[in-house]
Amino acid sequence: MKKTKLYCFIVISIFYIQSHAQQDVTFTLYNYNMNIINPAYAGVGEKTEFTSNFRSQWIGLEDAPETQSFSLSIPMNEKVGLGASITNSSVYVLNETDVYIDFSYKLQLTETVDLFLGLKGGGSFIGIDLTKTGVENDPLFTENVSVFNPNIGVGAYLRGKSFFVNVSAPAILKTERYEKEAGIVTEATDELHLFAGAGYHLPLSRDVTFTPSVLTRVVSGVPFSMDVSGTFDLYNLIEIGISHRLKESISGLAFFKMADWVRIGYAYDSSITDVRNYGDGSHEVILKFRF
Repeated sequence: MKKTKLYCFIVISIFYIQSHAQQDVTFTLYNYNMNIINPAYAGVGEKTEFTSNFRSQWIGLEDAPETQSFSLSIPMNEKVGLGASITNSSVYVLNETDVYIDFSYKLQLTETVDLFLGLKGGGSFIGIDLTKTGVENDPLFTENVSVFNPNIGVGAYLRGKSFFVNVSAPAILKTERYEKEAGIVTEATDELHLFAGAGYHLPLSRDVTFTPSVLTRVVSGVPFSMDVSGTFDLYNLIEIGISHRLKESISGLAFFKMADWVRIGYAYDSSITDVRNYGDGSHEVILKFRF
């Protein structure tokens, strides 16, 4: 029992420290599912797109984080796009489901440059199931937590013939979670997330294009995060590349264009932190259907 309570204390402490500046999930294959973090991407394609993304972190580590996302992007006309997304994340006793609706509007700046502006509205369903800890007769672990936090977000996406730039804040409102039991109060806050990224399409030949890109994430109280990626588009059939999340991981990725209506991608992350001593890396799969 003492070992169990000690383990629970460590886990809850980790949650407590992290959740003071709660970080949204960051996918390795984010370039193929950007409307999860930027509503300006809703409806930017010529066709309706349905995307599903599955990520399993630190394989081999029990109760490690797992995330599933489902998104829909619909171009309503030449100017307006609509989208919707559901993202579910779970780790040990914590489960969070984010549900959002997106709206985007296109401004044509020049013949080759478009600016998309987006709005996002929805919220997060947060559940903490303390019965999974196996601790009995302890007032700190007798009551589960279930809350809903509404939120809004904004974003912008600048697209040219050979480049793209994006800036977004997918959840602007600062929300709080708290539990008070037996005189003990634990409190956590979800802080503003600010994403900024850019990329450039560099043709190396008629059939090969190299695209370097970067995505940064800034959250109050959390170390600065940056993804630096490079992919090669070969014959417009497959994209292969590598990505480096500074001080966190190195990843390899591939994105297959099976047909005009279906694409599939895979990424493997190898941690460069102490987590590598406990898990075997992270796997991520994405499926994209175009109608």
